[in-house]
Amino acid sequence: MAFAHELARRGHNLVLVARSAEALHTFASELRRFNPVAVIAIPVDLAAPGAGQILAEQLANNNVPIDLLVNNAGFGLRGEFRELSLSRQLEMLQLNNQSIVELTYTLLPGMLERKQKGIINISSTAGFQPIPFATVYSATKAFLTTFSLALEQELRPSGVTVVTVCPGRLRKHQESGPEKSVIERWAGVYQSPEEVVGKSLRALANGGGLIVPGTLNKFSVFAQRLIPRKIVPRLVARMSKA
Repeated sequence: MAFAHELARRGHNLVLVARSAEALHTFASELRRFNPVAVIAIPVDLAAPGAGQILAEQLANNNVPIDLLVNNAGFGLRGEFRELSLSRQLEMLQLNNQSIVELTYTLLPGMLERKQKGIINISSTAGFQPIPFATVYSATKAFLTTFSLALEQELRPSGVTVVTVCPGRLRKHQESGPEKSVIERWAGVYQSPEEVVGKSLRALANGGGLIVPGTLNKFSVFAQRLIPRKIVPRLVARMSKA
């Protein structure tokens, strides 16, 4: 929602996709009411097999050009791999990875024909290490980060800008009161969705690349490179159980 609000405020026409039709149409009406933009709402469950490709083909058939693709849909599960529902874990793979590949692959030819185009992939700091008790989730984010960074280099000569965003913990809304300490503000322990959106769009304007919001998150990503890879899952497992 934060991306839609900010892009609408900047005057961009939008195509919104979500599985809840009623909530989606309500949100689209709100955006139209407060911004002079066109908003198309398409109820689709991107966790369904083939949904990403079907959606992209539907947009192409209706001559709806996409200049900026924001792959922001996703969810995570916590718990022991063997105890979690297999069907839900497969849905997570579909939504976090397969639908993004389908949408990107199918929309890319049209994007290559136009100027001022870009892709923003929302991954996570969880993708930089194996996370016990979030086994499949961290794996999906590792795939998305790797896919996005590699795609950035492939598309650089064509002029398509790719931004890979790896936030840590998110706060629901902007906070400026006593809840947000000086240490939190400096270290970026939490980011609001609005802060992540702002950094993402600045990176898009500056040519793309990898964005890890928050000083503490940047340090964490760097520090784990100095730790033997086999040790990282053990440390994360201990912290997850704590």
